[in-house]
Amino acid sequence: MIDTISTEIGEGAERIRLDVEESVAVLTLCRPDKLNGWSWESTRQLGLLADRIRFDPSVRAVLLRAEGRAFCAGIDVSAPGGAITGGSAAERTRNYYEGIRWVHERFSVLARLPQPVVAAVQGYCLGFGFELALMADIRVAATDAVFALPEARLGVAVDAGGDLRIAREAGAGWAKYLALTGRRIDAVTAERLNLVQLVVPGAELDATSRALAAEIAANAPLAVQGIKRAVDSYADAALPAALDRVAMTAALTLTSDDCREGYGAGAARRPPEFRGA
Repeated sequence: MIDTISTEIGEGAERIRLDVEESVAVLTLCRPDKLNGWSWESTRQLGLLADRIRFDPSVRAVLLRAEGRAFCAGIDVSAPGGAITGGSAAERTRNYYEGIRWVHERFSVLARLPQPVVAAVQGYCLGFGFELALMADIRVAATDAVFALPEARLGVAVDAGGDLRIAREAGAGWAKYLALTGRRIDAVTAERLNLVQLVVPGAELDATSRALAAEIAANAPLAVQGIKRAVDSYADAALPAALDRVAMTAALTLTSDDCREGYGAGAARRPPEFRGA
């Protein structure tokens, strides 16, 4: 796992770029050659940049966007330090549990920013990418956006709370349907399920999402931030306890034989044979 103590981002090592344009902070996933695949380092940088935004009085809204043809295609399995080790199965499970809890803490820095977050989504928005988009307050999708939580097909649990947020927005039935099958849905379906608020042609995504963030930023900041806190306190009342359960379930599945089988089958392009072990 990465050095979580570091508070700097090395030159050329950026997974996410921060630019402040007037009163809007723009967070850009900037590894288009990797379809903006997610890693431990991506998580660290997200938390670091969100903290900078939190304490910047000039920032009144945030735009979360991505370069290239995908928002985020999920975990970057080629990223260094991806696997967590341990001297025993129990220690490895414990280490995964703490690692997932650390991810939840970094993600919550973004989700709990006082400034509203608008996500602009194009192309693949899968796994961790979908979960990241769901942490935004408002989501705008291009017509080519594709959403999915494919984790169960790989033998692991949804580990960053995306299924919980789908249950909040679309209902428990849809959360189970998407997370238990791993099926993909298009932008129009996501809009129908209240998982995105606007669907626009790809050529209009950037301008529409920037205009929306600017519209929010133009309103009274104390009122805007108070509205966000009030809605979140109601909508997320049961989230902390549920996320802890998510972390333990993720740790158990990430250390399972089924997880190894799922990823091995995917690499070999064959159907997995899960044993529940």
